[in-house]
Amino acid sequence: MRGFGVGALAIAAGVYAAFCLLLYVSQRNMMYLPTAETELETEAEAEYTAVIRLSNDGETLKIWRLGEGADAVVYFGGNAEDVAWNIPAFSAWLPDHSVYLANYRGYGGSSGTPTEAGLLADALALYDYLERAHPGGKISLIGRSLGSAVAAAVAAQRETHRLVLVTPFDSALNVARELFPIIPVALLLKDRYDTAARVHAISAPTLLIIAARDAIIPRSRSDALADAFPAAQLTITVLAEAGHNDINDAAGYGEALTEFLNQ
Repeated sequence: MRGFGVGALAIAAGVYAAFCLLLYVSQRNMMYLPTAETELETEAEAEYTAVIRLSNDGETLKIWRLGEGADAVVYFGGNAEDVAWNIPAFSAWLPDHSVYLANYRGYGGSSGTPTEAGLLADALALYDYLERAHPGGKISLIGRSLGSAVAAAVAAQRETHRLVLVTPFDSALNVARELFPIIPVALLLKDRYDTAARVHAISAPTLLIIAARDAIIPRSRSDALADAFPAAQLTITVLAEAGHNDINDAAGYGEALTEFLNQ
């Protein structure tokens, strides 16, 4: 019987090690779910939408631009989000701004393969392009889910007028720890997106929009990020009826964005 127990333990250890290896090898396929390139669906969208091709680090990024306002707003989406879905909403919500919807490398007509280092480098390159394109204008950032970490990383390194973080988290490592509590994710995770560690370098007034019914980002992770900010710097809006994937349609979402960004 002792031999049977040792054998069972060895099998269990092997299965555990194989699962850890699978997570390590496939983690970026789980974290990044690139979207196909989107074409504009209506002539009305074409009237107020342009495409910018931005080169960085050997890749070419496809950026949607809405409007021609002096002040700019940049939107970084979620890990499976086609940012073109936001064209009608942002055109209606922010008609006095130039709104830029960033397709990450590997997403929506942008070349390359997504990684944390690549996405953050591209986001900084986009910001630097906007400084040249909007001399004297204000630049605000919106990031949703994965994009909240991208937007926060830019705000920690560049002057930002307003920062909006939608369904945000403190770090990808802490989210992974909650998803896989018995896995040594700290040893395995490649892309950590540690927003909480960057908060000390962010000076912009910041709005956190939290979906009360979020089934993807645990509320504890959004609350931990909120706790990292100085209270005087932070505004928090909790949308009671919103989930992680339908927050765009939630009552009060557009109003919260426009009221904050128009200050």
